[in-house]
Amino acid sequence: MTVSGTVRNGGSGSWLGADWQSDERELAANGGSLSGASLVDEQGKKKYLVLRDTNGRCLCTKFSRLRSGESATWFAQFPAPPEGTTKVSFQVGAMPPASLEISEGE
Repeated sequence: MTVSGTVRNGGSGSWLGADWQSDERELAANGGSLSGASLVDEQGKKKYLVLRDTNGRCLCTKFSRLRSGESATWFAQFPAPPEGTTKVSFQVGAMPPASLEISEGE
């Protein structure tokens, strides 16, 4: 399952996404990335972490420094929830969870 979006730096300084990275040792080399993101299936009582390749890199966006006013698209890939799951919460960093409706092929 792929989750994607756009992030915009609305602050006055640079932004790198450091608080979005995972604190897992294996993912430390991912730097400012979405490696710390997760999906939570409340109904199925399950949490899904970002997938990794065979070298331990997350299957997600690694950010370059965003200057004030700049935007960047991002993605993160997760294991697919069981068939019939229609809603999950996307969580990353200190942001509040975002409720996502699951759809086919979008």
